[in-house]
Amino acid sequence: MLNETFDTVVLGGGAAGLMCAIHAASRGGRVLVLDHAKAPGEKIRISGGGRCNFTNTGATARNYISGNPHFAKSALGRYTPRDFIALVEKHGISYHEKTLGQLFCDNSARDIIAMLLDELAEAGGDLRLNTTLQSLSQNAEGFSAVLAGESTARVQCRNFVVACGGKSIPKMGATSLGYQLADQFGIAVTETRAGLVPLTFGENLLAEFREMAGVAADARISCGKTAFEEAMLFTHRGLSGPAILQISSYWQEKQKIRIAFLPGLDVCAALMNFKRENARKTIGTALGEVLPKRLAGFLTRLHGWSGVIGEMSDRKLTEIAGIVHGWEVLPVGTEGYRTAEVTLGGVDTGALNSRTLQANNVRGLYFIGEVVDVTGWLGGYNFQWAWSSGWAAGTAIAAGAE
Repeated sequence: MLNETFDTVVLGGGAAGLMCAIHAASRGGRVLVLDHAKAPGEKIRISGGGRCNFTNTGATARNYISGNPHFAKSALGRYTPRDFIALVEKHGISYHEKTLGQLFCDNSARDIIAMLLDELAEAGGDLRLNTTLQSLSQNAEGFSAVLAGESTARVQCRNFVVACGGKSIPKMGATSLGYQLADQFGIAVTETRAGLVPLTFGENLLAEFREMAGVAADARISCGKTAFEEAMLFTHRGLSGPAILQISSYWQEKQKIRIAFLPGLDVCAALMNFKRENARKTIGTALGEVLPKRLAGFLTRLHGWSGVIGEMSDRKLTEIAGIVHGWEVLPVGTEGYRTAEVTLGGVDTGALNSRTLQANNVRGLYFIGEVVDVTGWLGGYNFQWAWSSGWAAGTAIAAGAE
């Protein structure tokens, strides 16, 4: 078996891993990136409909869920969206801003992958694909890793960085390896679950939703004290769309969610106006003038509303408006890791240094990106955490090598 020595080995050739390796190698450190996939950055490639929502201009620690809401502040504050945008512009990648500060490539997500690989090559880092970690052990010099696959070797390194992500989208190769490595070294892992994921419902309500599959509407979705105002989508399996994905990260089993359609419109005032001006309209027709027609018909049937609006009492119209602005439904679950964009929970932030991402009790062992208990909102926030946490660990490693 081939024996090799590196200053740093990074497990995971995704956003966080590549970013870390670039900076760890920037001052001459010998760095190896490992990935079991046949190509690097696969989650980058499929993100944003193939155009990669690579950051969000407004990203701060308040856009993240964690057992310690302050943990992400250091990395995010020192490597900001503006810093990553500067890197994108340095490579001549054209991009555009969509709603809510979301930045996307004009051309392809592959431009971001190519940029990272170019930076890694320029820094002198080594990337090995189709290679798996068979075992990792600690010794006096750091760590000894046994590799299998296209690269079969025993590798000695001073620093080992775990950047292999969470459990989301297993068809892309997601595994629990990062959590297993944490456990091996006595590092706590918080409970994990699927995040940014469609919600599912019981068969009686789902039967109604199936008739609505494909209908989208602007809505304010709330769960407890948290709410998001974006588009919502009916599907054959339940509810999806940005607002639903966002609230899914806050939803807990047996909690209802509240759906407010037309959050920017006073529906009660609109219905009262119809009663005065168009008294012969049915309630379904009137609602169809402010809501998507299929959605208006669906709500009318579901709640048994009937009759012409001119014959309905003000109290009844107020009740109908209240439901349009506050329809409560009970999800029974989510679609799980199969379609989840992220994994909630992960390596306990209490076990890590917030400035360097190094394990407090295991010198030279780092955890970055999705494997850590820091989960961003939908809209480029999780990529920014990958860039920021990768940068923080990489620069700390490079500084330590001097």
